[in-house]
Amino acid sequence: MRITDLLKKQGISLGVAPKTKREAIDILVSLHEKCGNLVDTAAYKDGILAREDMGTTAIGMEVAIPHAKSEAVKAPALTAITVPGGVDYESPDGAPCKLIFMIAATLDGDVHLEVLARLMQMLMHEDFTAKLKAAKTPEEFLKVIDDQETKQFPEEAAAPAAEKKEGYRVLAVTACPTGIAHTYMAAEALAKAGDKMGITIKVETNGSGGAKNVLTAEEIANCDGIIIAADKNVETARFDGKPVLSTKVADGIHKPEELINKIVNGEVGVFHADHKAAAAASSADDESLGRKIYKHLMNGVSHMLPFVVAGGIFIAIAFLIDSFAGVDAADPKNFDANGNSLFGTVTPVAAWFKNIGGVAMSNFMLPILAGFIAMSIADRPGLLVGIVGGALASAGNTFWNPGGDSDAVSGFLGALLAGFVAGWLLKMLEKACDHLPRALEGLKPILIYPLAGLGIVGVMMCAVNPVMGIINKGLVDGVTYMAEKPALLVPVCALMAAMMAIDMGGPFNKAAYVTATTLLSSGTQASYKVMAAVMIGGMVPPLVIALSTTIFKKRWTLAERKSGPVNFVMGISFITEGAIPYAASHPLQVIPSCMVGSACAGALSGLWSCTLMAPHGGIFVLPTIGNPALYFLALAIGAVVGTALLTLLKKPVKE
Repeated sequence: MRITDLLKKQGISLGVAPKTKREAIDILVSLHEKCGNLVDTAAYKDGILAREDMGTTAIGMEVAIPHAKSEAVKAPALTAITVPGGVDYESPDGAPCKLIFMIAATLDGDVHLEVLARLMQMLMHEDFTAKLKAAKTPEEFLKVIDDQETKQFPEEAAAPAAEKKEGYRVLAVTACPTGIAHTYMAAEALAKAGDKMGITIKVETNGSGGAKNVLTAEEIANCDGIIIAADKNVETARFDGKPVLSTKVADGIHKPEELINKIVNGEVGVFHADHKAAAAASSADDESLGRKIYKHLMNGVSHMLPFVVAGGIFIAIAFLIDSFAGVDAADPKNFDANGNSLFGTVTPVAAWFKNIGGVAMSNFMLPILAGFIAMSIADRPGLLVGIVGGALASAGNTFWNPGGDSDAVSGFLGALLAGFVAGWLLKMLEKACDHLPRALEGLKPILIYPLAGLGIVGVMMCAVNPVMGIINKGLVDGVTYMAEKPALLVPVCALMAAMMAIDMGGPFNKAAYVTATTLLSSGTQASYKVMAAVMIGGMVPPLVIALSTTIFKKRWTLAERKSGPVNFVMGISFITEGAIPYAASHPLQVIPSCMVGSACAGALSGLWSCTLMAPHGGIFVLPTIGNPALYFLALAIGAVVGTALLTLLKKPVKE
């Protein structure tokens, strides 16, 4: 959906002079009312103000984008104003806002997120924002937007001339495990490089909200080649017979021109979807075994995370409800006959949240992880073996106790083993079945693979669960022991927090996060302390960047300073990836500084016995944090330490 489809001339007011943020909001809301976008103006305004109470929607660079989803909205729409004199909109960089868009979104769908993402991509271009601020009429304002959209998103241009292929045409797909930051950064980098090189390019993003800007069959047929910049598996059968360059998402961010040139110069081999074909998608560098394992793992983790986050927060809410109701977790009457705590299920409302969260997190987390790891390895036939293997790991099924044994629960480690080993075994089975008569081809996916796969994973997990169960229990018991020994807990918390800052979304970061969320399901104080250290470790790097670019401006370029304040919001929201562009540009200065800052914050969090019952959320899960004042003091100290070290390591730059 184009911006110009949502913004009418009547919804634009240029050269206004609101004295306060509230007056600016009133003007924008009245423009929506004037355009007939609202059913209930007061209700929509309340939604806007409620969103602002959560934190300012100013993004820096003299721009703000207030937005709200409301039943008071008839249809998705935009309004806009320019404020030549500026208005204080509580911007992270302290600058007054001179350009403000207001998004009105309906409750169904995520149009506001799509519009917000598109506006953010367009507003990265300084010449574009300058033209908007200088526009004299609404018509001119709309034309500036239309020209930029046509230039930045050429595939949407309706004019016949846009259908003509000038030079080379390149398609791309970007995807990262979480589908939040890297996916869109790579897409924007490739689009900018294509524009700079005069090569038309369309990029499909496989983000957390699903695939956007999807490549069509006609576009695939007519293109010169496809770039897949992804750290998880994407659907590639549609590219059969076309040159395909497969690489990691980081290369899409840092080497976009190099990737495009490989397609343009015909340096890429042809991809064949047929399993028997010898040729496969070529890679910028031949994938090692470690790289393949990482991609399979991240495919499982990316599908598992929504279950962990949503389920974990529901469980945390259950604990809070029982706490507010005065339930004593240590009271003997709040334990069942087996000595298991009933805390979180004592009051009816808490029990509802605990059971729903438990279904999402405890019942599905491991099967989904193992299922999508196996599917990444063996395609669709692997899904069955992975999901069943993860479920068997969670239940602790053995040969002598097929119904499940609590002492043989192999947990996260067992689910990993189920996903990888069962996936590879099924892959071998698929190759063995290639020699079967063609008459049996239709039986493979509906009978042979499922039946043999179920037998394989059943035998395997019943054999390994007892051993993996001992290891899993030892891990939980070990962390519990360390929680009782502050001298051991503090170094562990420091290490886990530092891992979150090493690669900010990469293997080390994910290893620390997955370990913490796995332990979280045990419900021990130790697991809550480790989870608190991991989250604080992920919050520090963006805050270090935000503080440094705001306070020590001479050490950063103008572009880096303008983008820096956005990291305040990312930091407090536990989105570590906001620091990646800075770490990529200055790795020897940024990464060590962030690691030290995160380790410091994690150590203090452990030392002060801070706990966290939710697996994500930053400041938005404040009620689930134990010792919140000390926790945020540790966060502040870690951010300041990291900023101070970065100031020492990074020299001032010359514009």
